[in-house]
Amino acid sequence: MRFLEIRRTRTPQPADFDHDFPALIARTLSDLTPDERHVLRSVALLDCFNLPLATRASGLAHQAPTLRLIERPFVRETAFGPWPFHLHGVIRSTIRSADDQSDDRWSPADWTAAAERALAALGEQWQAGNSRDRLLLVGCLRQGLAVARDHALELGWLTDAAWAYVSDSIWEPLPPQARPGPDTGMATAADALLELLAALARRQHEHRSVTASRLSAVTATGLLPADLHEMAVYYLAKAQRDLGRSTDSRRGMQLVADGGGRLAPAARRGLAHLARLAGDFPTALATARTLGWAGRHHRVEGDVWWPHGDMQRATSAYQAARDEAEHHGVAGERAISQAQRAFALAFTDPAVADDELDLTEQLLTGLDMRATRLTTQIAALARDAGTPAADGRARTLRAEVAASGETAAQVALELAVAFHHAVQDDEQAVTSTIPRLQQLTETGDYAYYAEIARFMADLPIAPAASAQWIGGQAAARTQWRDLVTTRRTHLLLNES
Repeated sequence: MRFLEIRRTRTPQPADFDHDFPALIARTLSDLTPDERHVLRSVALLDCFNLPLATRASGLAHQAPTLRLIERPFVRETAFGPWPFHLHGVIRSTIRSADDQSDDRWSPADWTAAAERALAALGEQWQAGNSRDRLLLVGCLRQGLAVARDHALELGWLTDAAWAYVSDSIWEPLPPQARPGPDTGMATAADALLELLAALARRQHEHRSVTASRLSAVTATGLLPADLHEMAVYYLAKAQRDLGRSTDSRRGMQLVADGGGRLAPAARRGLAHLARLAGDFPTALATARTLGWAGRHHRVEGDVWWPHGDMQRATSAYQAARDEAEHHGVAGERAISQAQRAFALAFTDPAVADDELDLTEQLLTGLDMRATRLTTQIAALARDAGTPAADGRARTLRAEVAASGETAAQVALELAVAFHHAVQDDEQAVTSTIPRLQQLTETGDYAYYAEIARFMADLPIAPAASAQWIGGQAAARTQWRDLVTTRRTHLLLNES
């Protein structure tokens, strides 16, 4: 690149390259005008940039120096992403660390001022863009968090961007800058926020215990402002619930609900879920009816009705939840509600469930949502109940579900397996699933799943059964037994 740069004005000589790499970069800087050097140092703070971003970050009133700079051979151009121009990473780091010995070299205060301008410029581009442009949002977050972290800047617009990032449950990957574990290396608010968002994105690929550990470390730093601290507490409570640590989860959910912040409705939904897991269905349903859209009321109602075997009410509630999410433009919630609808229909009508699972796959395109994808796979098993295909699905799924660390997925899988064996009228196989369910639910959460397995096979109920069924235990038992006998009839008709 230095060779090409020199050729612009004269013939290169061997002495032009008798330097180490930082010295070569310093020589290149000396060939630029003062304004070009100013822009180059400014964009060295950024992974990539466009003309307005570079000019705004430099603080110059005119674009001419930037236009001249992007024509230099050391500025690369690509057609992908929100910003087309970038410096090679080694050149960036050298410019930021080399002592160029020029008269206009920057002091630490100059670099901090440039970082503040760059962060502000990124925020302006995000706020001026399309609010649904996830590519721009994630790009601004990645660059903005890095700049704020490296220069210990206030979060500013990054707080709203973080909320926008979590709002759709899409979870594009963010680079995990902080290390999980006791020594997190978090020293600034930007460190803590980046670790928070990275942990939320990575939870789709890590055991929930890892997620809980990372989020616990974030909450312990005390670096985040109150609303982002509540975000960390809320998602930590969700991870604790998935791990069966309901007492800890309830404490965190109650803290967020009492705070009245942005996640208060979601935390109240979390409390409704915890009531449902404990088998307190009347409280869960009563709470659901107070949640409104912000608390995803329809989905919570569906979550109450399907354990009763009342799939008609459940699927109607999930459809209402999906339609409401579509109206509000929340892609993640729409996919979750649709997956739950497919799951409920898988126990009632395999043909309809087929179509609903296809729709679920379409809605999940581009979303990184492991738990929801596991729901669809378990739904496919329930759809195939009574056929040899279900045995193969169960064997494949057990390892994957166990790796997630999510109790909800593990008990749902065993329940679908019990349904399969009940349809086959294999009482011994159903009975063998009950100890597995009891082991998974020994904390008391989801204990009613073992009751449901007994309902399916028309087995006696254990004396310790304690779920508070809406309409009584007998009604729930009848609903589940009818689902089993209806599937048997369906399979016999298909065979004939």
